[in-house]
Amino acid sequence: MSVHSLLELRNVTKIFSTGVLFFRQRIVAVDDVSFRIPGERPVVFTLAGESGSGKTTIARLILGFLKPDKGDIVYRGRNLTAFSSKDWNWYRREVQAVFQDPYAAYNPIYTVDRVLFTPLKKYRLTFSDSEASEMVAKALESVGLRPEEILGRYPYELSGGQRQRVLLARSLLLKPRLIIADEPVSMLDASLRAEVLNLMLDLKNKVGVSFLYITHDLSTASYISDFLAIMYRGVLVETGPIDEVIEEPLHPYTKLLLDSIPVPDPNKRWTSRVVLPPREYTEEKRMGCKFYDRCLLRMNICKDNVPPPKIINSRVVRCFLY
Repeated sequence: MSVHSLLELRNVTKIFSTGVLFFRQRIVAVDDVSFRIPGERPVVFTLAGESGSGKTTIARLILGFLKPDKGDIVYRGRNLTAFSSKDWNWYRREVQAVFQDPYAAYNPIYTVDRVLFTPLKKYRLTFSDSEASEMVAKALESVGLRPEEILGRYPYELSGGQRQRVLLARSLLLKPRLIIADEPVSMLDASLRAEVLNLMLDLKNKVGVSFLYITHDLSTASYISDFLAIMYRGVLVETGPIDEVIEEPLHPYTKLLLDSIPVPDPNKRWTSRVVLPPREYTEEKRMGCKFYDRCLLRMNICKDNVPPPKIINSRVVRCFLY
């Protein structure tokens, strides 16, 4: 592990069980995932993939809501599995979260003041009400909101973009090193999405906070990211600098994702449909590459063998083509 890593996942696996008694089924939500977010400078590290690929499970593992069945999660050189209560208190100040639904994080019977002042009291960051009010006002201003227009109002009185900005302000009150942003713009309209994404970039550049940005939208990922990791059914299939992955994808799934993005140009219409090969294996019988059924470049070796991670220049890819 690099001494300069802010966060590192090493061979992390998470398995869920469903059903009862003899009908229990194992679901491998996260399968041997490894990546690192550098600590030398603030970055936006994006975890992308289709729904059900395990992105949110990784976020919950990093936040400590779940424990991995295998592997280690290491933050600034310290393994989460060895944390004491005091360590968790420190970690939860340094690693904050902004979730997909900007309304679900609020209690509708309280004003938005509650989500801003509660962390200050919990972590005893202020010694007076006036000091707390000053910190909250500065945090709101840092995310482009006017305190006099926000404080005292109920969540339903704010727009989706305003609610998401308040949650970002709440995170900044604790001066975190890393913010886990799980689909933070997917429930916002196009104009509000741009506002929140630009705000994330401003916070990275001006405040020095890094982001783990989780999304299924590669167009927004290409706009704000420094690094991109592509997930497919719990497996990290390709990781690398965003420009390299977008311009020259290595894994067939990454190529398929990029080819499916519509281009807003009537002169560049899709001329043909992507035809995938017929499925050969059920989930229970699969032992090899998880992308085998959908891969146009599959080989015999892919059926029963799991491709190991291959390092190619500045990227890591799991594919027998390399």
